[in-house]
Formats: sequence, structure tokens, C-alpha cells
Amino acid sequence: MGVQSLAVACGALALCLALTTATNPGFVVRITQAGLDYAKQEGIAMMKKELAQLKLPDISVKYGNKHYEITRLRLRDFRLPESQITPISNVGLQVSISNAFAELSGDWWVKFLFVRGHASFNLKVENVSIKIILSLGSDATGKPTISTSNCSARISKIRVHFSGGFGWLYNLFHSVIESKMRKILESKVCDNVDQYVQNKVQKHIQTLPVTARIDGKIGLDYALVAPPRATAQSLDLYLKGEFYSLAHRSTVPFSPPPLALPPDHDRMVYFGASSYFFNTACIAYHKAGALVFEITEATIPKDVGFKLDTSVFSAFIPQLEEMYPNMPMKFRLSAPTAPFLTIGPGGISFQPIVDAQAYAILPNSSLAPLFLLSLTGNVSAVINVRSGRIVGSLDVGRIRLSLKDSAVGTFQVQLLQTVMNNLTSSTLLPHLNARLDEGFPLPLLDRIQLSNTLMKFYQNFLLLGADVHFQPQA
Repeated sequence: MGVQSLAVACGALALCLALTTATNPGFVVRITQAGLDYAKQEGIAMMKKELAQLKLPDISVKYGNKHYEITRLRLRDFRLPESQITPISNVGLQVSISNAFAELSGDWWVKFLFVRGHASFNLKVENVSIKIILSLGSDATGKPTISTSNCSARISKIRVHFSGGFGWLYNLFHSVIESKMRKILESKVCDNVDQYVQNKVQKHIQTLPVTARIDGKIGLDYALVAPPRATAQSLDLYLKGEFYSLAHRSTVPFSPPPLALPPDHDRMVYFGASSYFFNTACIAYHKAGALVFEITEATIPKDVGFKLDTSVFSAFIPQLEEMYPNMPMKFRLSAPTAPFLTIGPGGISFQPIVDAQAYAILPNSSLAPLFLLSLTGNVSAVINVRSGRIVGSLDVGRIRLSLKDSAVGTFQVQLLQTVMNNLTSSTLLPHLNARLDEGFPLPLLDRIQLSNTLMKFYQNFLLLGADVHFQPQA
């Protein structure tokens, strides 16, 4: 029975989804039947442990001139051989258990006329069926919620074996005893299930992070924007999936494109990340002023063997030798606008525009502006999942240059092509890739691990597939 497994299925598997105030999601998580089956497997083991601690009350019944008490009821064995979790459209999940078995022991006290007796007994409860309806929703903070909307337990057969010689007393009113015990056991099972869902499963699902702090400037919003949606084949979750500046959050100037996941079922869970998800990251970093990078001689790797000063650039711009002879230089790279990427069957690509302002560093450490270049080029991205994080790396093609402004007169910009290619590939690109290699956290529940990942690209979104492993507490 996958009750705790909802931690695995409903939330653990509830990972990066993006949805604005519009109806289109930016990032969708789909839990397949394979994921629900794994949830069931984990949930059975956990529920057996929970029901093994089932505490039953003493039973005292008066029936005419007969009075009996059953005390010290203890659960000896509990088996859940057949169970199933299925999504119910527009409701949530149904957990069904059949052919369950329980064995209990206890003490029996009876008073009948002038006869008093005491014995111990074993009680076998057979052909137990349990049906639980779990409603899924979201609270005001965007965290997922789960509750038991309906629970029913049915016991088909009860058998009692006495260790003493008072079985004949039991036979006098066994129907009353069995009926009483059947009602108590059926009620207790559903009571325990409801408490378990509230106290354990709901608590674990609440570990899904609503926001994640990426670094000192950027956050990521993972709040649910709609209740989880169950269909006959899967369970879909919808999160906002929007990056934002910690200093100043503003409305994203575009909406997510339509996103329809393909009917893949080889993995337990699939994540559909649209271009919206990544483009909000570009906007957030741009607004936070994080897309600025300075290149000085100290930032250039030693093995490049490049000296960043006016004597090198005077070979291409002769007037530098006269105006600023043998002075160190600095480049300040910045994006005038946020980059905008596209996703297609061939992968992720974009054409960022970068302004490169060159300075001479004067003897008093002040900066003299030299020239301003505009750099453009084709950039491709490689995306992967590692340790529960989306990681990536960039590859830049040949950079195209144009002169936007100059304080040192005109010159042939194309002469700087090789120099700027070397500077960006040796200094800027490793810096960006080091940051992307740190990755962005997926909104995973506690103790959830992903394995056997795959990736496919579609128009306007990429699809991540993975299997799930729940790591129990030690």
C-alpha cells in the first residue's frame, strides 16, 4: 500500500515544474505507473511497520447474564500480499489492498452465571480488504497537500483458538464477539491510516522546497500553482519554476509556451522543462547585475601566455602606443540585454550579445576608456542531471565583432578577431561553465535520489526521465 510512498510519488517525484499565472506550465513533472508501483512497494514496507505498532483497546461486553473481557490484544503478524495504487482523474490516488492477513493474541476473561474463566487466545483475521482515497492539493504557500478523503476496511473471516478449556463458552456467544472485534479492527485500521497520512506522509511531502536560494543574487520559485492532476495513466504536478532576483523580483515579460509531454513510460518520472524555465534564469541574472565579467591579466590562465597590455594591442591599433604606451589593460564584459535561448530537437542554442569595453589602467590605477566592441556568436548548451541538480556547459562558436565606440580613433576590428576569441575561450567560457557545473537544485523531497536518467529535446522544451530511489532514515 503506497501511503508513505506518496512521499516518493506525490512529492519526491514532484520536481521542477514551471507555471505562470497563465495556464501553460513551464516545467511539468509526470509520475508514471512505474513510479506509483515503486511508491507502492516502499509504502507497503513502511505501512507494515506502522501497523505492527497498532494499539487495540480492551473489549468489554455484557450480553444478557454473560460478561466477557478481552485484554492485552497484541498484533503478532500483518501481511499485505496484494496492493495497488492507481490515479483517479480529478481526485488523486486510490490505494487498494486485498487478501490481507493479521494475527493477534490476547487474554480472555468471562463470567457466566456461577462460572468464571480465563484463557489466552490467538485471533486470525483473514481476507482483509482496504480501500483508501487520497486527495491531492496545494496550500496557500504552494506546497503540496495530501489527505484521506475516504477509507474503508472489510474483514471477511475471523478465527479464534483458545489455549485453555473455555472454548465452549466462546461458542455460546461467538457471533457477538466476532462482530464486536470486526468493527473495532476495521475502525482502527482506517484510524491508523488517517493518522499516518496526516502525521507522516503530509509532513514528509511538506519538505518539498517552495523556493531555493541559488546564490547570493538569485532564487528559484518551486511553488505549486495548481493542485496535482491525476489522469488514468499518470500523476502530473505543476510548479512555478521561475528564477528571480533576490534584490528585486518583477513580472516576467512573457508566458510559458504550450508544453505537452510525450507518452513515454520507460522511467518512473519525467520532467518537462520549457524554454521559459531557462529564460527566466537569464532575465534574473541580468537584472541582478550578475552578467558582468572583468578580464585582467591576472584572470588569464598562465598557460595561455597572453600579456594583456597596450603594447600587444598597438599592433592592431597603432595609436595606442602614442596615447597609452606599455600600460596594462582591462576588459569589462556585460550583456546589454538578457540572453534569450531556444530549445528544439537539436538541443539548446542562443545568440547572446556581449559588450566588451576596453580600458587602459593608468599609473594612478584609474581607468581610461579605449574602445567598445559588440560580440555576438552562436552558443550551444549541454544539459544533464547530477546528484539531484540540473547542470550544464556552454560551447561558443566563432565570435563576430563590431565597433560601437572608440576613444582611440578608427581601426580594423577584424584584426582583433583571434585575440578576442582567445580571451573569451580561455577566460570567460571556463568561468561560466564552472558556475553551470554547480547546477541548479531540483525540488526533491528529503531522501529522494534519481538514477538511470535520460534526456530528449523537443520543440520549446527538454524532457528529463529518471527512476527514483527512496533512501530510508538510518
